[in-house]
Amino acid sequence: MLSLDGFLWALLRRVRFCKTGFPWRLGSYSSVLPAFLAAIYISVYSNQSSADPGWGLKKIPFSDQIFQGDIASDRAHSDDPVYAPETHPPSDAPNILLIMTDDVGFGATETFGGAVTTPTFNRLAEEGLRFNAFHTQAVCAATRAALLTGRNAHRVGFGTIPEFAYGYPGYNTLLPRRAATIGRVLRDNGYSTSWFGKNHNTPFWQSGPSGPFDRWPNALGFEYFYGFIGGQTNQWAPELVENGNMIEPPSNDPSYILDRDLADRALAWLRTHNATHQKKPWFMYYAPGTAHAPHQAPRDWVDKFKGRFDGGWDNLRVETFRRQKAIGVIPENAVLTPRPGEIPAWNSLSKDEQRVAARMMEAFAGMVAYADDQVGRVIDELRETNQLDNTIVIYIQGDNGGSLEGGLEGSTNGIASLFGRKESLEILLERLDEIGGPLTSGNYPAGWGWATNSPFQWAKGIASHLGGSRNGMVVFWPEFIRKKGEVRSQFVHVTDIVPTLYDLIGIKVPESVDGIPQMSYDGVSFLSTFNSSEAKIERETYLFEVFANWAIYDNGWMLNTKPERLPWNIADASVPPERYSLELYNLNEDYSQSEDVSALYPEKLAEMKSIFVEEAKKNNVFPLSSTWADKVGPGVRPSPIEGRKEFKYYPGPQRYPAGVFPALMHQDWKLSASLEISDQARDGVIATQGGRFGGWALLMREGIPVFVYRASRLPGDISIVEMDGALEGGQYQIDVLFRRTDSSADVTLFVDGRISANGHVEHVVPVFEEAAVFGRDSGTPVLDTYQVPYPFNGVLREVKITLFPD
Repeated sequence: MLSLDGFLWALLRRVRFCKTGFPWRLGSYSSVLPAFLAAIYISVYSNQSSADPGWGLKKIPFSDQIFQGDIASDRAHSDDPVYAPETHPPSDAPNILLIMTDDVGFGATETFGGAVTTPTFNRLAEEGLRFNAFHTQAVCAATRAALLTGRNAHRVGFGTIPEFAYGYPGYNTLLPRRAATIGRVLRDNGYSTSWFGKNHNTPFWQSGPSGPFDRWPNALGFEYFYGFIGGQTNQWAPELVENGNMIEPPSNDPSYILDRDLADRALAWLRTHNATHQKKPWFMYYAPGTAHAPHQAPRDWVDKFKGRFDGGWDNLRVETFRRQKAIGVIPENAVLTPRPGEIPAWNSLSKDEQRVAARMMEAFAGMVAYADDQVGRVIDELRETNQLDNTIVIYIQGDNGGSLEGGLEGSTNGIASLFGRKESLEILLERLDEIGGPLTSGNYPAGWGWATNSPFQWAKGIASHLGGSRNGMVVFWPEFIRKKGEVRSQFVHVTDIVPTLYDLIGIKVPESVDGIPQMSYDGVSFLSTFNSSEAKIERETYLFEVFANWAIYDNGWMLNTKPERLPWNIADASVPPERYSLELYNLNEDYSQSEDVSALYPEKLAEMKSIFVEEAKKNNVFPLSSTWADKVGPGVRPSPIEGRKEFKYYPGPQRYPAGVFPALMHQDWKLSASLEISDQARDGVIATQGGRFGGWALLMREGIPVFVYRASRLPGDISIVEMDGALEGGQYQIDVLFRRTDSSADVTLFVDGRISANGHVEHVVPVFEEAAVFGRDSGTPVLDTYQVPYPFNGVLREVKITLFPD
């Protein structure tokens, strides 16, 4: 029987809507008749629907064709030469620009009622659609795994982040071969594919210069990758990767910043593609690390928001809520949820505390606004080259809610502050003008993260509440979306992006990839919502979980835990997951999850709890674990260096991130450098790990061996151990012996086996932001008295590291 919906979707897939809404691109009826006939055939005879579109490969990759003709000893008696056919999508297949920012809450940007100006996001929303019930996984790597695969994050091993992976199926951070990414599927079906920005989906222990590379972006189907691997990077000194190669930003460009660099690279890729494969559609995944900490942006962009947040986070949240209602991005009956008691009221802060906190929020706002401006450059390029009309843009503002990881006071030295090296108010006031610049690596106070998630409760990492998992999304597709500027309120999840994109370009869902049968998709297409605010989506149930904070959604109801561990208390495990309190909400009537009705509906609560258990078992969510403490340290994850006590390194461009470098701060160790200097070559970095915001380095300064340890940027947190007097030209072995004494350490410097100097490190920090390098420095300097890369200009033969574990 002919399905009207199936007929219409099949027709629309073949006959695009022009800007006027007239349902065919050409004026000739002769161009419409074939589309009608094709639609009838697809709907009736092929039984194809929007869920099973009509082109593409069921099995990828495409098999090489064996030449079927006759080949003689000479050309005259051989059949004509032929090439194996290439896979080509339809000539009108749309380009796809998929944008995802980082740690930006639902109510942060003006597009969803917030205070941060985002003209590009706004413009796309005015010509497209805003989705006000779009959901992420509440933590970055999990959201990104779900986005790329269309599957629940736990089903593909990403119930956590790679840095805290542990060996249960839902948490091992190993994307299974049975869940090919959208990059792989589109590439093998004839798209050009690229990825710019953050990659947080490579296993921690596979992120080094020797791979393995089978879970790096290129192997996941992206023909070009430019960005960084990990949860965060420094905007001014990022740890860059191009395809499989570790590269460095220009060391002589004081204006360099990553967000502009990403846009430059994206434009270059588009222009190259246009010059060589203009008829081929492309898919670009554009994922800047903005606005994950550190919050950094050009000074003039930070200053644009000067004074804007002086009223504090309580006022900002109220103002945002009013704007949200005024522009219609939340329902009229939505309720503004109260501030958690653990976050202080703005008025309880002193004037100086308010000054510091406001400036930290200005840095965040400047970062978000600047990144949006760079996205605008990409959009402008598409408009100027007449590609925009045939490009669908999905712009997801945040991979989870705003972050609370900065703690109650915020910091200009984020990683070190997590391990007790917190700045006093006096120090923060001294550094007020530095906030957002290259001398800080900061995060704002938790109050701002909460405020930017208006009107919802809680924030990033708390998957039990919408403040962690509801983000603003805009969909722009001028050739298809007729009701421009409208709001859509259907429950949509990040896993739905892949099925929707497959649906709208009309591609078959592959049954196997490289001979491996593929997992079913958890996401469903929401294409029908593009031109209907009343369209139904085929979803009833979805589960959220991060660090034992969980929620189960089912037909408008949500059962969830009440947070027992605060995001800034990383090691707290005082309350086991089985003792978490439960709350029940009716989201059909309560948009912002504001009224716990568990006492009114005990039977519903019991029913929802049963659904959670069933879904948790099905989706690899068990066992629940609420602490980070059991997920750090040696032996928790696979390691290519597991069990080794001796390591040898050579000078070169390689960086050694923490996943493939010995955990020096957990044990005693010795570094031995074999080198040669002369009167003209006796300066530079020999070995280093970390940088300005925490790290160590062995360097030579005018022939003097120097060991530096920096716990943070706090005064007194730099320890320098150096020889009294310079070495003459010649060959030497320089040794550093680092011996732990609880949270401090003793350091001895040797030259050719003889003690040259002794020193003491008062505070040992277990984690550094930057990788280890040899023969030069990378990223930021450990000492501000030299400039990166400060290469060692003598002859460095090798560096040995020996561990002395407890």
